Amino acid sequence: MPPAPAVPTATYRLQLQPDFPFPAATAAVPHLASLNISHLHLSPVLEAVPGSQHGYDVVDPTRVREELGGEEGLRELSRTARRHGLGLILDIVPNHMAMSPRHNPALWEVLRDGPSSPRARWFDIDWEAQGGQVLLPVLGGPLGEEAGRLKVDGDVLRYHDHAFPLREGTAGLPLPRLLDAQWYRPVWWRLARTELNYRRFFSISELIGVRVEDPEVFEATHAKILELLHEGVVDGLRVDHPDGLADPGAYLRRLHEATGGRWTVVEKILADGEALPADWPVAGTTGYDALRHVDGLFMDPAGFGELLDRYRAFAAPQTDRGGDWDATVRRAAYKVLTHELAAETDRLTRVAARLCATSPETALRDRAPWALRTALTELLVRLEVYRPYSPEDAATVVTEDAAAEARHAFAVPEEAGAVDVVRDLLLGRYGDGPAQVEFRTRFAQTASALRAKSVEDTAFYRYVPLLSATEVGGEPGDPAVGPDRFHAYCARVQRDWPATGTVLSTHDAKRSADVRAALHVLTECPGRWADVLAEASRAVEPVPDAQLAWAAWQTVFGLGPAGEGRVREGRVREALLKHVREAGLFTSWTEQEPPYEEAVARFVAAGPCGVPGRKVAELREALEPHIRANVLGAALVHLTMPGVPDLYQGTEREYRALVDPDNRTPPRFGEDGGANGGANGGDGSEKEAVTRAALALRARRPEVFGTSASYEPLGAVGPAADHCLAFARSGEVVTAVTRLSLRLAESGGWRDTRLPLPRGRWADVREPGREFEGEARAAELFAASPAVLLERLPG
Repeated sequence: MPPAPAVPTATYRLQLQPDFPFPAATAAVPHLASLNISHLHLSPVLEAVPGSQHGYDVVDPTRVREELGGEEGLRELSRTARRHGLGLILDIVPNHMAMSPRHNPALWEVLRDGPSSPRARWFDIDWEAQGGQVLLPVLGGPLGEEAGRLKVDGDVLRYHDHAFPLREGTAGLPLPRLLDAQWYRPVWWRLARTELNYRRFFSISELIGVRVEDPEVFEATHAKILELLHEGVVDGLRVDHPDGLADPGAYLRRLHEATGGRWTVVEKILADGEALPADWPVAGTTGYDALRHVDGLFMDPAGFGELLDRYRAFAAPQTDRGGDWDATVRRAAYKVLTHELAAETDRLTRVAARLCATSPETALRDRAPWALRTALTELLVRLEVYRPYSPEDAATVVTEDAAAEARHAFAVPEEAGAVDVVRDLLLGRYGDGPAQVEFRTRFAQTASALRAKSVEDTAFYRYVPLLSATEVGGEPGDPAVGPDRFHAYCARVQRDWPATGTVLSTHDAKRSADVRAALHVLTECPGRWADVLAEASRAVEPVPDAQLAWAAWQTVFGLGPAGEGRVREGRVREALLKHVREAGLFTSWTEQEPPYEEAVARFVAAGPCGVPGRKVAELREALEPHIRANVLGAALVHLTMPGVPDLYQGTEREYRALVDPDNRTPPRFGEDGGANGGANGGDGSEKEAVTRAALALRARRPEVFGTSASYEPLGAVGPAADHCLAFARSGEVVTAVTRLSLRLAESGGWRDTRLPLPRGRWADVREPGREFEGEARAAELFAASPAVLLERLPG
């Protein structure tokens, strides 16, 4: 077999875990190679917390994870893949490690020896706070209640299944003195919200930030990854969450140099209109921006507006608690800064106050910490992107308009000057000294955590007129994407980032692509949906709250007849319990309300998963042809648009998964080689046929789709022209799909709509013998399938 190309033609994501280790992946290689992908895309493979189902909680970056089969297991997977012409792409986690001392040898050493430890520089710890002790939020209650459960065992302090090293010479001290003598302080877990003194991943205290901006830390934490790259075991990288790093651009430049320029993509979520920094030496993003644009093609903008009205009438949400998108995001951001990220806000405020108090610039003096905190809060909640990357970038991210709004939070105009101080510091107007750089870094890191927590993990669960719009990287307030906007996006990708990644389903997706494809159809029939809901709702009382009910009915509509009985009910129940806890309106992860959650479970069983749910099932069955059109259309567009498509495990077939852990279950490769992916659906044979045809064409003619290829929009003409989305790749391949097929059927079908094709004769890749030339009649073109792939015949 020829070696895998340096730039992938297509990748296939495998979610490794103890139930699906390297040998299982190795056994699946022949099937995966038959799909005509070029690379396997592996989830993190370094040593992680025992039992981890995802691997993002790394404990030792110097070793390949033994639970997966160890380094030899990875090398055998690589050898097998290469025998089948495949390479490996590896997911790496530079931002954080697991806060699990008994499993993390570097952290154990730091907690034992304190800031003098050679590896203390690995971790982003504020040693000036908490009296120089690292706060460990592990106790089930206040220390006074839990002290009896703390046990000294030789040179180890134990608490249930936690273990911590004792500072030399302290083992024989009485407990109060022993605890005071350590470089850490075990405390009630609730103190993490306000007292924590290490940077974490978002608000997850179990993950501690790593300072890879330090060259020595970079070398130590990347040595194994680089060894695997340089020895040819691995070919490229996916970088997890670069926005958490102190300086993502500098990190990526160092990584680029260390890898010799291997193909690398970054998990960067771009807001609508935001561009990936041009100076990042990467191939592009992991593809959430592509997901948003592909999804948007299959949403009716007018229908979404009506659906929003119907949702507001049904659920009557408060404006800033799910009624209006922008207001919901703003309220969620205030809540996150004062609750989940209170410790991060405090640290940022301390950095700002210290900088102002010690600065030689008189304009920075006499700024009260409360005023700086208020200014920081008001500017942070108004950011519409994840973070700024440089002082120049900050000018467009922290805008003067945002500053003007922020000043309204102050009653005294002179105190509002704190807003200008903060903005000027971010824009670099007071120099680039260490204090200024630290402030800008902390602001950016706090901003990225805030955006993720307030938008993806809160507002997405409060603003629910259309669940398929609340996907990672999505724009729920304006989700529909017309053909012109889609074509403009693809042209930019082909010009600027032709080897970027593209995705439709991921391990972090709120709902898989096929679930979302079904939900898109609701924008074409909002009145019909509302009528069915009204009828179904009358049959189930009481309802915990109407917003939850709206989301629950959509959940079962999107999932469809996936699974049976209690298994299906369990999946829906767990997804909705996660939904209401993330929303935080009536219960949450840290302040759970059992009566409300029990009511949610009863409602799921009696309503969406009970007899009334049959009304929704009947509607879905009636709309199945249009769901099929969306599923096939999205799959084909994804596989032929600019960029490198990544298929999540099992998505070559029908794959209906809800949020994790549902979407992270081990894949199951059947006797026919096909992957189920752990989520139940139909047999998916038609989707697999489309997938195989597109991937085979990409593999056979990589130049048509690669970095030197071209992208040309094709416009249909006639009464139903807007229902056809078509484009040509390098003048050799044409993709044509049906969009908004329900509206199309209601308006009389294709009628005399035609698609002018580029010069030459064109053959249907999936239907031998079907050929077109000149103008193809849409009714004939789409007679057998709503998604058509054509290849120009020679001559």
